[in-house]
Amino acid sequence: MPNDNMSKSADIKNYSKMMGTGRGGKRNLMVEKPQDGKKTIVRLIKYFKNELNTLIVLLFAVVIACITSVYAPKLQSNAIDCIIARDFNKIAPILVILLIIYGIYSISSFIQTRLSAKLSQRIVGKMRTDLFDCIVNLPIKYLDSHSHGDIMSRMTNDVENVSTTISQSLSSLFSGVITIIATAVMMIYLCPRLAVFSMVTVILTLLVTKFLSKAMRTFYKKKQLLLGSLNGTIEEMVTGYKTVTAYNRQDQVLKDFAKTSDNLTKVGIVAEVLASSMGPIMNVINNIGFVIIAAFGGYFAINGIISVGIISAFLVYAKQFGRPIDEIANIYGQIQTAIAGAERVFAVMDESLEDKSGSQKMDEAKGVISFKNVNFSYTKEKQVLYDFNLEVKAGEKVALVGATGSGKTTVVNLLMRFYDIDSGEILVDNVNIKDIDCNNLRKNTAIVLQDTVLFADTVKNNIRYSNLEASDEEVVDACKMSRCHNMINHFKGKYDFRLAKEGQNISQGQRQLLSIARAFLAKPKILILDEATSNVDTRTEKRIQDAMVNLMKNRTSLIIAHRISTIQDADLIVVMDNGRIVEKGNHKELIKAKGKYYDLYMTQFAGVET
Repeated sequence: MPNDNMSKSADIKNYSKMMGTGRGGKRNLMVEKPQDGKKTIVRLIKYFKNELNTLIVLLFAVVIACITSVYAPKLQSNAIDCIIARDFNKIAPILVILLIIYGIYSISSFIQTRLSAKLSQRIVGKMRTDLFDCIVNLPIKYLDSHSHGDIMSRMTNDVENVSTTISQSLSSLFSGVITIIATAVMMIYLCPRLAVFSMVTVILTLLVTKFLSKAMRTFYKKKQLLLGSLNGTIEEMVTGYKTVTAYNRQDQVLKDFAKTSDNLTKVGIVAEVLASSMGPIMNVINNIGFVIIAAFGGYFAINGIISVGIISAFLVYAKQFGRPIDEIANIYGQIQTAIAGAERVFAVMDESLEDKSGSQKMDEAKGVISFKNVNFSYTKEKQVLYDFNLEVKAGEKVALVGATGSGKTTVVNLLMRFYDIDSGEILVDNVNIKDIDCNNLRKNTAIVLQDTVLFADTVKNNIRYSNLEASDEEVVDACKMSRCHNMINHFKGKYDFRLAKEGQNISQGQRQLLSIARAFLAKPKILILDEATSNVDTRTEKRIQDAMVNLMKNRTSLIIAHRISTIQDADLIVVMDNGRIVEKGNHKELIKAKGKYYDLYMTQFAGVET
């Protein structure tokens, strides 16, 4: 939402810059403070509550797969001992059982894969819905002061990282832990002493994992922050590409992008090197374990403590014991990425939602508006409105004029409850707007902004956006009243003509006419026009002004305009300067007074320099 005199603070933290834009291209640099990793994991676990049945079946499949994979080497050991003892009659039953075991393992693994994918999509779908629900209910202040590209990055990249981890890493983590425990139990059962020697490598594995994990956690957090910053830069450049091209700023944009991209590349390389080094290091440790088993196992076999088959089983168990450790080590980077992404998602969810409290309704309101001793500032350092007092009668047409930054748009922001005032009160029909249901207030107030917002949908649906229950006939009537019916009939498909994103396939003036038609259809008690005719030609402006006469009947209207020609017939003209009202009256009275309004009038119509 546009605003006046909005001084936004800069806060550069940790390792990256999150760039947000406000009106006039001002920057707000901010980095979200990462949440505690353990707390994030606990919050992620809560999303599994509604999927307990799927999770239980998944765990059951994991347990079955682990048990069969652990029991198979024991059968192989028995078969080898039978071959050495030349007891061939027992080999066939063992092989049949072994075949059944491997069949059960394959089926369990298939079920495990399917359920993991199903679980991840459901949980992430719920998380994505919660995040989007939070975003659409955030205060305007938050969206004004945060990079839109970074917010989108949280919705896409960060949520997708969580999805990938659940589908690919969750079952591996479960099966790895169960396999390690089951394998250790089986090794101790077969030969406790050889198991103790085999476990020596576990200590080395834990030490290496702890050291690398700490380093990886740091760099993966940096990577996610820089990725959000890069997405913000891209989103800003794509949105403002015309301005970039017009001022030949391509080289500077490339430098800024390259700087952030290079930082992301460097951090990404370190993070990936640390993650990929886990596997080779674990392989070295496992090979050391094989040497220990071969040496001590051979010694025990020679002395009759164990059989050759048990040595064979131990070699398989050692590999089987090390494999899940390797897998956990290799997916640790992915898990850290998911945790870092979840932290950023939950950081948005933890933001205070917009205050829409209030029980009063204004469906029968007359539209009397009162500003009483209102003071307001977007930031503590810069106050925007000073002791602002204004009375607007029901059905009155009031115009707010003044230089850029005088506080005109801020008045609208406060009336719509986009921002909360610092002190004073705003009343509608003698009811404080804080006591009016926010949705009801906005339902009965239509606003047409200077910067039009149209969606990638049909013309009809864009106009109907303000009143979803409106019939096709009502849509057409609204367009006729706003003088855009003939224009729409020239579109291919007419009212079913599909607009591109932000209405890029029609002119700026046409977009403005459609947004005005949308306001007509809303049938509001209060009408707000913020530079509504600034993007149309003089002829179109005259047509809109004629249409406004009908629209404004029995409605309270607030008009913000720079063009004096658009507000000369206003019942009351309020002249603002630096957040204060300096003059009030109708056009003739203010011209006669030869004050601030007179200067503005002469500037536009007599060519007087400002």
